[in-house]
Amino acid sequence: MELIINGTTRRVDAEPDTPLLWVIRDELGLTGTKYGCGKAQCGACTVLVDGQPTRSCVAPVESVAGRPVTTIEAIAEDPVGRRVVEAWVANQVPQCGYCQSGQVMAASALLTQSPQPSDADIAGAMVNLCRCGTYNAIAAAVRQAARG
Repeated sequence: MELIINGTTRRVDAEPDTPLLWVIRDELGLTGTKYGCGKAQCGACTVLVDGQPTRSCVAPVESVAGRPVTTIEAIAEDPVGRRVVEAWVANQVPQCGYCQSGQVMAASALLTQSPQPSDADIAGAMVNLCRCGTYNAIAAAVRQAARG
């Protein structure tokens, strides 16, 4: 089947029900998207499908065939994604860093959909788990990215 990953059409040989995460990591070698829980609970595997945050650990690869998928490897190519990454660095958000690619993807989707989110919008959208508890730094980075 054909996937559009980071703007490039890629042909993959995978069973239709294979989780997108494994195709991204194992077939395409894009390892920035992480496996966390495998149950769509933690968000470490978040990618954007048609601009929407999607838990790739439970998304069958057939469900995204022919639809644009963005991974952390390409998020800085988007102006909003670039601002998010810059704000993440400026606010020194990561501690262990494991969840951060999913956090950045969720923040990028939020700011694309709502360029000036309220604190309630941020709290509602930034639901990925962080074992290090960097939630205050994450919210600060989202607010900074929204200011531009």
